Amino acid sequence: MSAGGAFGGNRGARPVPPEKGVFPLDHMHLCDMEKKEYISCLKTSSHKSEICRHLSKKYLECRMAKNLMAKQDMSELGFGKEDNSEISKEESENGTIKAQTS
Repeated sequence: MSAGGAFGGNRGARPVPPEKGVFPLDHMHLCDMEKKEYISCLKTSSHKSEICRHLSKKYLECRMAKNLMAKQDMSELGFGKEDNSEISKEESENGTIKAQTS
């Protein structure tokens, strides 16, 4: 007889709660647009998440705004001050370029 539980699990081990706790699923599809943008970006970038990082941040901000997760400082979620979105950087560069050429 084996000492493990079903599927090789340990019957005596206590489950460990997730680090950030439980948060509600988006049953009302309040952040679907942000989620779809992120998934689309992952597909077009060969699943390189660092390229789509700005969309990940946008999705988390949406979840916080809609009370689908606790509001936290973005630095606690792995986004530092230097993690401004690539789009914002491009827009500011383009604005600078346009201002110089006008």
